[in-house]
Amino acid sequence: MSEWVEQGRRAEARYRDGEVRLPEDRDVRQRQLTRMGNAAWAAGLAALMDGREDDARAWLERSAARYRESWDDAPPDSWGRPVAILKSLLLAGLPADQTARWTLAQGAAEAESPIGRYAAALAGAVLGDWEAVRVLADSLRVGDGFPHDVADALAFLAAEDVVGYTEAVESVLESFETREEFLEDVRVADTVLVLQALARTRAIEAELTSPLLPATT
Repeated sequence: MSEWVEQGRRAEARYRDGEVRLPEDRDVRQRQLTRMGNAAWAAGLAALMDGREDDARAWLERSAARYRESWDDAPPDSWGRPVAILKSLLLAGLPADQTARWTLAQGAAEAESPIGRYAAALAGAVLGDWEAVRVLADSLRVGDGFPHDVADALAFLAAEDVVGYTEAVESVLESFETREEFLEDVRVADTVLVLQALARTRAIEAELTSPLLPATT
């Protein structure tokens, strides 16, 4: 049994355990739904790394659904959830236009939080509004608290700058390769995969290899 199969099974077990213990209290429930979203995300990434695309798609779709279900009772400015929903759908290869419009309707583009504006930038990219992506990426580049190479990659995607994008996404990949902590301990460069999915729509996807990426990437 491969490491990814075993890691995926553990994540699936965490998800199923949460599924049978969903509480009624709304605050406790939204936190449990978020944990389930995290577990489904981990199961999806593990399947993706193992080359099981159908399983990956199913688990990433579950992840998006649980994060979305948790949003209504989440604390204000929980912008990590729209980011996670969009990333899940992009990696699953599922339609994300409706979620992108919903994200913008929540006020993500006007958020003080850089994570909120990141959500808006992803939404803009999904919708093909590259001018909005450029403006949002520039706002993320100048402040603290957000990875500048991710903002650079989004800005270069908006500009269709092949060389700039390649250098930026390689920097993002290097940051993953040198980090110690990963969500749910799943060692996958998920942000790189999301950027590459968006780059594919611009026909400027970079050629990358890493133990943190699927072999077919």
